[in-house]
Amino acid sequence: MSDLPVLTAEEQRVLGSLLEKEVTVPASYPMTVTAVRTACNQQSSREPVVDYDDDLVHHTLRDLKQRDLVAVTWEDHGRRTLKYLQKLAVRFDLADDERALITVLLLRGPQPPGALRTRTERLHAFPDRGAVEACLRRLAERAQPLVQELPKQPREQDARWVHLLGPVDLPAVPSGSAAPAVDRDAVLAGGAEARDAKVRASYAAVATAYAEALTGELAALPFERWLLDRVAAHAGTDPVVEVGCGPGHVTAYLADAGVDATGLDLTPEMVALARERYPDGVYEVGDLRSLMRPVNGSGWAAVLGWYSLIHLAASELPAAVEALSRPMRPGGLLVLALHAGSEVRHHDTWLDHEVDLDLVLHEPADVVALVERAGLVDVEWYRRGPIIARGETTERLYVVARTPR
Repeated sequence: MSDLPVLTAEEQRVLGSLLEKEVTVPASYPMTVTAVRTACNQQSSREPVVDYDDDLVHHTLRDLKQRDLVAVTWEDHGRRTLKYLQKLAVRFDLADDERALITVLLLRGPQPPGALRTRTERLHAFPDRGAVEACLRRLAERAQPLVQELPKQPREQDARWVHLLGPVDLPAVPSGSAAPAVDRDAVLAGGAEARDAKVRASYAAVATAYAEALTGELAALPFERWLLDRVAAHAGTDPVVEVGCGPGHVTAYLADAGVDATGLDLTPEMVALARERYPDGVYEVGDLRSLMRPVNGSGWAAVLGWYSLIHLAASELPAAVEALSRPMRPGGLLVLALHAGSEVRHHDTWLDHEVDLDLVLHEPADVVALVERAGLVDVEWYRRGPIIARGETTERLYVVARTPR
């Protein structure tokens, strides 16, 4: 049985980077010292971000080789080049799912199961949160445990897990101040169907009050009007769809600008109100995750997810963005509006009605990254602060991107 290594912070980052790149960019693996340094220092998917130099990485790789945790190979493409590969996965006989979790824990520190599921997507596709938890328990119950569950901290929705391959900084979570790691998949604890049922029931309960509250709101939102006017100018008379249209005021604004606009919503009561308020418009019950092409064209000129992704878990966003962009025409616009931040807010009451509704706030960098991974181009994004006079309590994120021509 191999002894459990005690890795320094630098050794953890180097091994984690080798483990990651072997799966995500196999064509460039094994890796040179310079490639390992670049992987260690990348600013995405790393916590904390570091600035290693070649000398530090070279000495770290040498130490890991002496401990039989990395190996070297020579490649000859006109001149011999020394490259490195990791041996941790073989040494501890890690299955693909176990390896994915260890990799992300080495690169990003302690995390809850929901965050791990999202962040291991490129390494291993866990079918659900339960599969992540089962794998973590398997790693924790080995003869030599590789992970452990940390005590749940104040304001944490879920306990975090940490690897046992060396010391890890555990930042304190002061009561009432710094936000802990957010498990945006906690909204799926009862399953996606149960969450969708809660969303429909909550919006049905507030439908009339919600429609009244949003009537005329765009008049006080110049940035949003500018963005919608861009959509209208881009589309001309070609078909546009707003998914999650609610009581229909945004779809109606586009229609008034001459756009062939359709509104879809998951809640029948909202669709009924939209048809009543804007009888000249087209409003249908529909799910954004199964968006179809328009009947009068080869693809949508624009698709708007105007605050329609705000109840989805982080693990659901990639598939949702793919579902919205798939039926768009070449050069079509995808426009997303979301609440920005690191939080899941639960509401028991809303607009003086009882509801059971979770609002998921997403980090702008994460949303922009998944839009880019979906193959969209010319990505731009905007973040504005809350308008206190309107009673807003969250920052807002707007993302605009195009499908390739």
